[in-house]
Amino acid sequence: MRRDVFQAIADPTRRAIITLLALHAMTPNAIAEHFQSTRQAVSKHLRILTECELLHQEPQGREIFYSLHMDKMKEIDIWMEQVRKIWESRFSQLDDLLEEMKKGQL
Repeated sequence: MRRDVFQAIADPTRRAIITLLALHAMTPNAIAEHFQSTRQAVSKHLRILTECELLHQEPQGREIFYSLHMDKMKEIDIWMEQVRKIWESRFSQLDDLLEEMKKGQL
């Protein structure tokens, strides 16, 4: 099943994993040490993040290292910037309206 990047970041554990991997690549066991859930639960989160192409797997010997796929993170940033512009515009309109109301009352 193809998952959406926004579906992946909706979960707080997955967001925490992304934050960990923003620093450097890690093995599943190293990631799991940061959580009080089972190794299997962490593996499920890693699978979802990998399916969404937010993580990249790189085998090194018998270990697999996960790292953040920054290009995919840019999709989130682009969407957030669009939403930010909409809200900034609305706040600006509200500021203008409040200023007009103040001038009308003085």
